[in-house]
Amino acid sequence: MASKHIESILAGHHYTTREVARKLGLAVRSVQLMVDRGELEAWKTPGGHRRISQSSVDGWLERQGATSVESARLSHRQASAHSGNHHGRPEGAARVLIIEDSVHYQKLIALLISQRFPDIEYRIADDGIAGLAMAGQWQPDVLIVDILLPGIDGATLITSLKTHRQFEKTQLIVVTALDEAQRAPYALAIEGVPVIHKLALVKELPSRLQDCLQQRVAPLLVPAEE
Repeated sequence: MASKHIESILAGHHYTTREVARKLGLAVRSVQLMVDRGELEAWKTPGGHRRISQSSVDGWLERQGATSVESARLSHRQASAHSGNHHGRPEGAARVLIIEDSVHYQKLIALLISQRFPDIEYRIADDGIAGLAMAGQWQPDVLIVDILLPGIDGATLITSLKTHRQFEKTQLIVVTALDEAQRAPYALAIEGVPVIHKLALVKELPSRLQDCLQQRVAPLLVPAEE
């Protein structure tokens, strides 16, 4: 890893965080998080400025294309598997898109939906870019979005959705492991949106989801008995 950094520095094949943000169409904070998660290869100059290798950015873009396709395929398989039979689902069933990168919380949210709202059709995207693309193609009734996501963070994604007319009827639920103080940088984006701490998902998500679907077909709004 160190040799790659040295080669990149010597060849000048590196970007600043702001340059990567412009190149990927993301917020600077999103790029910083990607570096922290190890998705992009970076180092700091003696002056403390972060530099990101061109090869890791190019590699991320290549992987992202494959990931988005695979996410769509995976989500389709998951939706079919949890419904048991895609054709057995009522026509016009409510659609819920889960955008969450943690496999654990993907499974927990999916379990809560399938147990309490068995007629709802849901899909899963595990990064912001795949989620945004899937939202545009699938037109879900409800989006359950994590704040911190690879690709495009949840706050940026929500802000983008709010500016597009095609999503004006889409309900949003934010899930996060951040406490209230840690959410401060995202306050503007999540203003007016229900926020559930991940530790309270089992207790709060079913009722929040029911509220979001209140205007849809009545039979879909009745949670299955426990």
